[in-house]
Amino acid sequence: MANEAPSGAQRGIQSIEVGGALLRALAHHGRALPLKELAAEAGMAPAKAHPYLVSFGKLGLIEQDPASGRYGLGPLAMQLGLISLQQLDPLALAGAEIERLAAETGHTVAIAVWGSRGATIVRVARPASAVYVSMRHGTVMSLRHTASGLLFAAHLPRARVRPLLRAEPADAGDADLEAQLAQVRAEGLARVQDRLLPGISAVAAPVFDGSGALALALTAIGPSATLDSAPDGQTARALRSAAAALSARLGWRPAA
Repeated sequence: MANEAPSGAQRGIQSIEVGGALLRALAHHGRALPLKELAAEAGMAPAKAHPYLVSFGKLGLIEQDPASGRYGLGPLAMQLGLISLQQLDPLALAGAEIERLAAETGHTVAIAVWGSRGATIVRVARPASAVYVSMRHGTVMSLRHTASGLLFAAHLPRARVRPLLRAEPADAGDADLEAQLAQVRAEGLARVQDRLLPGISAVAAPVFDGSGALALALTAIGPSATLDSAPDGQTARALRSAAAALSARLGWRPAA
């Protein structure tokens, strides 16, 4: 039976939407579930859920383990997921997001990726405010002294970043570099204040792909007087939320 929809709204098929709750429950848990638990997660009785699971099983969206009786995602669901990931362009997705973040935070927001010379700025969105910090495409960020660089240094395999770290001149503040990288991983953010440039602060959040590898960094940069670089500040919350949403679209699931 079709949903009743307001004038101008698209009409859907209610039974498909109801059954889709079972697929969402499996995707959310990331593991096979017994009928009773799966039905409860989808907000329906087991007797109501079972016919949907039978139909989904015939399509290959669901499969039932013969030994345990648990239901998990089937081969068609996996194929659709892989195709979806292949079609996604992380830079295109993040490009639209940094425009929104620049407007929301009032600061310059950039995308950094790992290039042949290290963490490199590839996209920049500027806020509408008259005062902002400018970043240029192609700028290679210091691994020791910038938020983008620290983020990559914290999450990439050490063998990849060690040669570039050695090439950068160390200073008195580098003695605790390992502690800084551990803090970046613990907070889920990299933060610098008045470090490379006096009066300038930056916050960077990681975007992970489906394999859990760091795909890119979302970095906000601005005057220290106006950019809240605290780990629970407005800028950090906005970046974390956007990075988590992008990571989810790329197939990443955080560890339980």
